[in-house]
Amino acid sequence: MSIIISDEILQASQLSPSEFQQEIAVYLFQTGRLTLGYASKLADISVNDFRQLLHQRNVPLYSYAVENFELDLKNLQQLGRL
Repeated sequence: MSIIISDEILQASQLSPSEFQQEIAVYLFQTGRLTLGYASKLADISVNDFRQLLHQRNVPLYSYAVENFELDLKNLQQLGRL
């Protein structure tokens, strides 16, 4: 599938075509809609370069919910490691 972005929209965004692609890829990764691998393919850059891009934008590679953290703490306490 191909998506056509009009020149008018591209100019309004003040981004180059590759920057526009990267913006979409970062957003879809950040919202959990694409994996790191697919997002890097969409951005048309290597996985390592995409990781760097995420780092520059302070986008975490992994999502760690508070509930999971609390469960991990509870388990560590039960194991006597805390």
